Amino acid sequence: MCFVGFDLDLTLADTRVGIAAVYDELSKRLGVPIDTAAVVSRLGPPLETELAYWLPEAEIRAAAALYRDLYAGIAVPATSVMPGAREALAAVHDAGGSVIVVTGKNTADAKRTLDALDLPVEAVEGSLFGAEKGASLASFGAAAYVGDHVADIAAARAGGTVSVTVATGPYTAGELREHGADVVLGDLTEFGTWFRRWRGETSFT
Repeated sequence: MCFVGFDLDLTLADTRVGIAAVYDELSKRLGVPIDTAAVVSRLGPPLETELAYWLPEAEIRAAAALYRDLYAGIAVPATSVMPGAREALAAVHDAGGSVIVVTGKNTADAKRTLDALDLPVEAVEGSLFGAEKGASLASFGAAAYVGDHVADIAAARAGGTVSVTVATGPYTAGELREHGADVVLGDLTEFGTWFRRWRGETSFT
């Protein structure tokens, strides 16, 4: 069975409102100002990387644990489906393929998000970023990896798979091309057309 990998935040799920709300609550509880607009403008890297902009190193571990405690109750209900996400997953499934979500979000919250949005996938692997995703993609024999971040291009390269990008995150289509993406789409509404054409040109089974 062939797998197609997808990133989660700003690829399948619009998590910006929910993540901003968690950071607002975190800011209130810790008494530390956090610019949530800045936070959501650079989604992708690990949570601890973002927290380092706002907190001393010694406080990051505890803040990350509090963030994760808050996430399910605040962010998940505020998360919505990205345009074309349902149709993109359906295109893979209709072709007899399976979907793996490989994301920087921790696995538990990634699964909660997918369940809440009713997005059917066969496997979820979390807490991975950039080239770290490569081993996971390779272990499933992923034929392609779809993401919105330049780090997702690095992930596809590390996993030996086709890099498909959508300009729905922090990078423009031009920037994604400059970073070497094999395929650049405006958003996932364009995925089905590309995928069907690509299937006809490859040995996808």
